[in-house]
Amino acid sequence: MAQRAMGYRRLGQDGPQVSAICLGTMTFGQQNDEAESHAQLDRAFERGINFIDTAEMYPVPTRAETSGATERIVGSWLARQPREKVVLATKAAGPARSLGWIRGGPLALDRDNLRAAVEACLKRLRTDYIDLYQLHWPERNQPMFGQWQYEPEKERDCTPIRTQLEALAELVAEGKVRHVGLSNEHPWGVMEFVRLAREHGLPRVVSTQNAYSLLNRVYEYGLAETCHREQVGLLAYSPLAFGLLSGKYLKDTGASGRITLFEGFGQRYSKPNVAPAVQAYAELAAAHGLTPTQLALAFTYRRWCVASTIIGATSLAQLDQNLDAWDVDVTPELAAAIDAIHLRYTNPAP
Repeated sequence: MAQRAMGYRRLGQDGPQVSAICLGTMTFGQQNDEAESHAQLDRAFERGINFIDTAEMYPVPTRAETSGATERIVGSWLARQPREKVVLATKAAGPARSLGWIRGGPLALDRDNLRAAVEACLKRLRTDYIDLYQLHWPERNQPMFGQWQYEPEKERDCTPIRTQLEALAELVAEGKVRHVGLSNEHPWGVMEFVRLAREHGLPRVVSTQNAYSLLNRVYEYGLAETCHREQVGLLAYSPLAFGLLSGKYLKDTGASGRITLFEGFGQRYSKPNVAPAVQAYAELAAAHGLTPTQLALAFTYRRWCVASTIIGATSLAQLDQNLDAWDVDVTPELAAAIDAIHLRYTNPAP
């Protein structure tokens, strides 16, 4: 199979031009040391990737001892690159998760917290600016990370979205941040960020980073229309569903990966219909002469609603497999078969 040239897409109305595949880094500093991480970054850029995604709380599973290590590793690599050729994305942790070692909470996505987060990120990343600065998850009450119901009784005080945008606007004006984005958002949140930016002359979000895979197509239900009409790009994360869609756990439930290495990790993938759905997609892949990995990644790479797919790996061999899937086409016949399985096992891991 001939190697297809990497594609590039613009995020939002005026965001950066990014490769259709983004290298995720959440294993750096936990499952991969600095040398291994740099090798992955080098390989990705050799293959046409210009887009890196990280976060202040990485690596995962997050803990005080390693917090910030991923950004430091990316920073030591970035220091020897032509900065203008790299589109660097990172994320600010918000409240609602137990991360007491990050800014004492973190307590809010307010002006003081966002400024402190950006300043620390810039120092770890050894750069003067961040191309895409994302809010890792909403501060407000909403279901996320495997939760599937909105529960109004859990409402709490939170920083107004306009206040969050105003804080980000200061950082953009100072040149520390070039573009802003969201992560783990829902349609209401995207619309509020877009509306308030338009009404008050504040930075317009160019992207939202949400889980999207054969096992989780919830994005298509409300966010796909919202983001298409408002020109907000989807950065699809977990396209292999923590490795489940590679098929490696089908015959070996103890196969090495985050699911087996870290107890209680990836709870959204422990739901009842996940295993039969993975089996069905693996059988479909085999029937079309593909590996399960090729099928799962080709699906996200070719979906009209995906601006860039975030991949992650723990070895160069694994990274190469993920990158090689860029060459796979999804025929109308294959797309119809994928949809048939989706209708049988609809979003087993929301």
